[in-house]
Amino acid sequence: MAAAKANVYEMVTSRIIAELEKGNIPWEKPWTGVRSGAYNRISKKPYSIINQMLLQHTGEYATFKQWTDLGGHIRKGEKSEFVVFWKILEKEETNEDTGEKEVRKIPMLRYYNVFHISQVDGVKPLALPFAEVEPIEAADKIITEYVEREHITFEECASNEAFYSPSRDRVVVPMKEQYKHINEYYSTTFHELTHSTGHKSRLDRLHTGADAAFGSETYSKEELVAEIGSASLMNLLGIETIKTFRNSAAYIQSWLKVLKSDNKFIVSASSKAEKAVNYIIGE
Repeated sequence: MAAAKANVYEMVTSRIIAELEKGNIPWEKPWTGVRSGAYNRISKKPYSIINQMLLQHTGEYATFKQWTDLGGHIRKGEKSEFVVFWKILEKEETNEDTGEKEVRKIPMLRYYNVFHISQVDGVKPLALPFAEVEPIEAADKIITEYVEREHITFEECASNEAFYSPSRDRVVVPMKEQYKHINEYYSTTFHELTHSTGHKSRLDRLHTGADAAFGSETYSKEELVAEIGSASLMNLLGIETIKTFRNSAAYIQSWLKVLKSDNKFIVSASSKAEKAVNYIIGE
C-alpha cells in the first residue's frame, strides 16, 4: 500500500465524472449485489461502497503480492485498478492554552492497486462465497422494520410523485402496481428512506432554506447521497435493477457541476450514504 503521490480525491472524482459523461451513473450500476460484487480474494469481504463504485468488475480482486503469494501471475500488459481507504495519522501538538501535549487525529485518504482475477493466470476462482437470499421479501422486511423502529409515516398510494417531507417525517411513494418492474419500487422507496435518515432526530444531514432549494448544489448533493444509498441497499439485497435514472438531465448536469467544483465530495457522499444504509438496516 502506497501513499498517493497524485491527489486521490481527483482520481476518484475524475473516474466518476467520466462515467457520468458517458451516461453511465456508477451508483446505479446493475451489480448482482455485494454478495457477488467486488470483494477481496484473501479476506473474502466485499469492498466498501466507494470502492464498489470505482472497480470495473464484480468478483475477486487482490493486490499484486496477494496474487503472487497464491501462485498466480499477472499477465503482461494488464493494468491495475485502485481502491481507497482512510488512514488515521496521529500528530502530537502542544495546546497553546494549557501547554500540555495533545494528540490530534488526522484522516488521510490513501489507495492501493489491485488486479481482477480475470487478469491472473494460475489461480482458480473461488466458489460463490455468499448465500443466496430472497431479495423482495428481504427488501420488504428492511422497509417495515426501519419505518416501525423510527416511527416514520410511510404511505404507499396512487401517486405521481415520490418524496420525503422532513417537517412531517413522512415518506410517500407510488403503489407497487404503478411500476413496470417491481424492483424499481424498492429502488424508489430506498431513495426516499435514505433521505429520511438525514432528519434532525437521526443523522441530522438535511438543510433548509434557500441554499437547499430544488436545483441548488446542496439539494443535488443530498440527491447524490440518496441515490448511492438506494443503490447500495439494492446491492446488499442482491436485487437486479433495470437501469433507470429517475432524475432529469438537469440533475445530472447539476451533479457534474458539484463534482467538478468540489472534488472531495464524491468520497464524502459515499461515506454519508454508507452511514445512512447502516442506520436503515440497524447496524
